[in-house]
Amino acid sequence: MISGRGWRLLAVLAASSLAIVGCTSGGVSPSPSVGGGGGATVAVTLQEWAVVPATDSAPAGDITFDVTNEGPADVHEFVVIKTDLDAADLPTDADGVVDEAGEGMEVVDEIEDVPVGETQSVTVTLDAGSYVLVCNIWTEEEGEAHYQLGMRTPFTVTD
Repeated sequence: MISGRGWRLLAVLAASSLAIVGCTSGGVSPSPSVGGGGGATVAVTLQEWAVVPATDSAPAGDITFDVTNEGPADVHEFVVIKTDLDAADLPTDADGVVDEAGEGMEVVDEIEDVPVGETQSVTVTLDAGSYVLVCNIWTEEEGEAHYQLGMRTPFTVTD
């Protein structure tokens, strides 16, 4: 039998557990920063043929994308594009590669050539709005435009 004091302790532990769970959000975590600035970190997996962020949104401000290429065979890249266009409707050239100077979009930043099995990071300051995360590699010998093969996903930045 639990005493009155035991019930209080149990209630405090339960409340603490709920508070900890409430402070996490699958894939987005606070970033350590100098001077208490803060930010978010989003893990992203690149693979044939998908861009898979751990979450599809993050709060405005500094966002660090930790990008891992799981291959299994191809080098990939990671491009952050601000746009209101649908992820599948970005302007492309004749090969199916996104025209990074195309109308209706702005390339914010990118990580070029992430080898299979490696993780690289990029930190960007993003305003609230709509973004698309893509791999925009063109492999001439295989005739593959990674964007056209499905390596794109929408991403939302909230206020």
